[in-house]
Amino acid sequence: MSDMITADLVDLDLSADTKQAAARALAERMVALGRVTDLEGFLADVAAREAQMPTGLDGGIGIPHCRSEHVTEPTLAFGRSTAGVDFGAADGPADLIFLIAAPAGADDAHLTILSSLARQLMNAEFTDALRSVGDAAGAAALIRGEEPTPAEDTGAVSAAASAETAPGSTGEDGGGPERPFRIVAVTSCPTGIAHTYMAAESLENAGREEGVEVVVETQGSAGFTRLDPAVIAAADGVIFAHDVAVREKDRFAGKPTVDTGVKAAINRPGELIGEVRDKAARGEVTSASPGATPVERGGDSGEGYGTKLRKWLMSGVSYMVPFVAAGGLLIALGFAIGGYEINKAPSVMDHFVWTQADSWAALLFQIGGVAFAFLVPVLSGYIAYGMADRPGLVPGFVGGSIALTINAGFLGGLAAGLISGAVVLAIQRVPIPKALRGIMPVVVIPLVSAAVVGFLMFVVIGKPIASAQSGMTDWLNGLSGANAVLLGALLGLMMCFDLGGPVNKVAYTFATAGIAVASPSDSAMKIMAAVMAAGMVPPLAMALATTVRGRLFNAAERENGKAAWVLGASFISEGAIPFAAADPLRVIPSSMVGGAVTGALSMAFGATLRAPHGGIFVVPLIGNPLLYLVAVAAGVCVTAALVIVLKGLRKAAPGAAAQGPGGGADPSSPTPGAKQAVAA
Repeated sequence: MSDMITADLVDLDLSADTKQAAARALAERMVALGRVTDLEGFLADVAAREAQMPTGLDGGIGIPHCRSEHVTEPTLAFGRSTAGVDFGAADGPADLIFLIAAPAGADDAHLTILSSLARQLMNAEFTDALRSVGDAAGAAALIRGEEPTPAEDTGAVSAAASAETAPGSTGEDGGGPERPFRIVAVTSCPTGIAHTYMAAESLENAGREEGVEVVVETQGSAGFTRLDPAVIAAADGVIFAHDVAVREKDRFAGKPTVDTGVKAAINRPGELIGEVRDKAARGEVTSASPGATPVERGGDSGEGYGTKLRKWLMSGVSYMVPFVAAGGLLIALGFAIGGYEINKAPSVMDHFVWTQADSWAALLFQIGGVAFAFLVPVLSGYIAYGMADRPGLVPGFVGGSIALTINAGFLGGLAAGLISGAVVLAIQRVPIPKALRGIMPVVVIPLVSAAVVGFLMFVVIGKPIASAQSGMTDWLNGLSGANAVLLGALLGLMMCFDLGGPVNKVAYTFATAGIAVASPSDSAMKIMAAVMAAGMVPPLAMALATTVRGRLFNAAERENGKAAWVLGASFISEGAIPFAAADPLRVIPSSMVGGAVTGALSMAFGATLRAPHGGIFVVPLIGNPLLYLVAVAAGVCVTAALVIVLKGLRKAAPGAAAQGPGGGADPSSPTPGAKQAVAA
């Protein structure tokens, strides 16, 4: 720690009033010491990390942090603010701000030191000392541990040891009272530097206060040490506090489990412990599955129903999209080779001639049709999986298949997935004798849930949903003229609003639902064309803007612009994320205007598309391809022009002239580095 923070990296009178300004002020100290080589690039990486999840913690603490290629050695800067800076914590602004900078390839020893600091932040005596220290050197010494501070990081191993000798566990009491309740937990966060270890410390402290044994496995950037299987087997409950996938999650199968975000473990560990104890008392258990990403989890405890619903639906959509892409492109290739009559070809099982192009076209079309047949069951199954984990898969897939059988389509799949997840969750709440818990996930839950969902889909809600699906199809088929143009503009706005996020996915799913049949209507193919055209606009426009007026963008943005040409041409809207994250008030509205123009023109030109993906690489499969490209070009030019104009109106950044060409970055709008942009 002695090399990571010095008095020069401490500001006890931090005057920043925003989190961007606070990060900049502390990062400038790192630059002055040669710890950071590119201020704007580093701040971009900090902003990208902040966009994943706010770094404010209850108790007046802000810990912006990231791993960056612009950091030469692990560094920590500390600022103390009188007015406070809002880092998104529920209890208000932070007065203690730690900027943690780790190199992209930081070694385990330094990351371990950073994790130890993160644990110390959960200690009230440590934070109180930082609030009262009078000079920068004293603050740096406190952080380095040169002043006596409360208990050091004991980690999972020492926690496990204490669990073996805790009062009441047949050790000190001579076997008097019954052993305390035992919990094993896993904590992990996207960066794996701070929140992971703070959550662990918070859970362990809360466990000691409540007389509960808590043993935590921290899955951080420095790797992780697996909990002893015997410790897991002896546990009465499990807490997953994570924002990235839990590794080797199946080790914790068959126990009462609370699955939440990492910040919940930091801010309200006592509530999580109480939830686990309540579930254990009711006999609730969950079966583990391969580590789930945040969008696949059922939602953090305390999240609103709307947020949870979005996560459940996005879980289904994320698993469905690869089937859409594969099936749609295969069908489109079949049409391209064999013509639109290929859908009437006999089965290739009965007739296939190796030397005939029509036979190959029929083969591609029929394989694509089989892939498309999975769309609704996969959508339904993984919505249920997002709600109830692995036990939701069986009723979800069964319900989705029934939706296809009764012609309820995508609406039926959505309903079946939500019903399946709800049924499984309800079954899991029923108290079960311990002797029967082992067969619940593999026999009882699949049997009962599939029967209930099947009954509801066939007998109760199937027909009304099928009627609604039919009505929507008829409405789409009847679209023409101004109505079609307005729909194209709306879909274009949605595609460019959040660049691959939930709103974008809603528009994309709406379009693919229309073509996910053997013979889609002309209106459905027009909608698909408008959606893909609009989705190509933001990255292509940012690439054009960085080429035409490069001096308005810094070096990292100009580098991102080169990649954005390829990403935009491939229909990957996420290629514009680094620009939108850096300057949302200019980039996002400009992208939405351009997307609306492109969507409206595509519909007006009558362009059609049978493939659900591919960008310029499927232009031969597009109806009216030249006008389609005109629509894309128009939207790109509109967005690029708006971005250039809006960026040109802003005030030049202090010191921009000294940075040379491309250095005019907005000081209040850091830009993500290229690596994070592509990863996003």
